[in-house]
Amino acid sequence: MDAQLAVDLFRNAVYVALLIVMPVLLAGSVVGLLIGLFQALTQIQEQTIAIVVKITVMVIVIVLLMPWMAVAMIDFSSELFTNIPEQLIHQEQ
Repeated sequence: MDAQLAVDLFRNAVYVALLIVMPVLLAGSVVGLLIGLFQALTQIQEQTIAIVVKITVMVIVIVLLMPWMAVAMIDFSSELFTNIPEQLIHQEQ
């Protein structure tokens, strides 16, 4: 395995991981921002409210997007395993 192949595989793995995690992190960030704004406006400084709401929203997003996440991971894995023989043949030449 040459260095360029390893870099490409790592880059693709990181891209798929970021693609899968992005909606969950975005939902958590937006909800955290809204809860923080609400707490600042009402002067409620209870941290458990923000944590419980963020976790709940993130779990809901994960449950709703689980089929898409599974398809993305399966596609990446099958592409990786399908290309292994091709990469080995290419490397021998």
